[in-house]
Amino acid sequence: MISVIIPAYNSAKQLPETLDAVYAQTIKDIEVIVVDDGSIDDTIPALECYRDRIKLITQGHAGRCAARNRGFAESKGDYVIFIDAAAVMKPRMLETLYEALQKTAEPSFAYSAFKWRWKTFSSFPYDAELLKNMNYIHTSALIRRESFAGFDEKIEKFNDWDLWLTMMENGHYGIYVPEVLFVVRPHRATASAWVPSFFYKIPWHKLGIRVPAIEKYEKWKRVIQQKHGITNHGIRDSHDSTP
Repeated sequence: MISVIIPAYNSAKQLPETLDAVYAQTIKDIEVIVVDDGSIDDTIPALECYRDRIKLITQGHAGRCAARNRGFAESKGDYVIFIDAAAVMKPRMLETLYEALQKTAEPSFAYSAFKWRWKTFSSFPYDAELLKNMNYIHTSALIRRESFAGFDEKIEKFNDWDLWLTMMENGHYGIYVPEVLFVVRPHRATASAWVPSFFYKIPWHKLGIRVPAIEKYEKWKRVIQQKHGITNHGIRDSHDSTP
């Protein structure tokens, strides 16, 4: 069984499409867990017509990592996948990732390319050294339950990069499926916009311009590097500015 875990915060407009795509999957042996992270909109009412098919968990607002960990603790699947409320799976996403993991017992997770609105984010075959330099694996990968390391709830950015580095340090690695298997369609009111990578290379501080998004990016990049002992590396990030 696959556990599909969806953290939700003020996601009333997005969740129905996300859930409909989950239930349209070609694999049917799934459980769906929605963790409402203290929403103050109509997220709970929006779930009413799904209540007999989902496990709904509510908690005070603690952030996506805490919501994901809570969902995992309540799940029972042999495999888990974390899908944000703005993500829409293609019908064969779970089947395709599951089949990739069945070809060999070694990989602990399978990941794919995806679209963020109009832009395609491709990835790379798994490479541990590249992973130290580049955040190229999205959160929405299919993970063997026994391999999952948990999200660090103190990390506010690069949660996925931190998770994959931790799993790498625990001896786990992934397998890449070179297909676009889901689309992220963020709601304008809640999601950050995608920013081209060159934007992060502009020396804004030398120009006397403060850019909060860049400052946050640099802060959490340093946190991740220090946590994992990464030196002399820079992030060439394939999805650094997506939620």
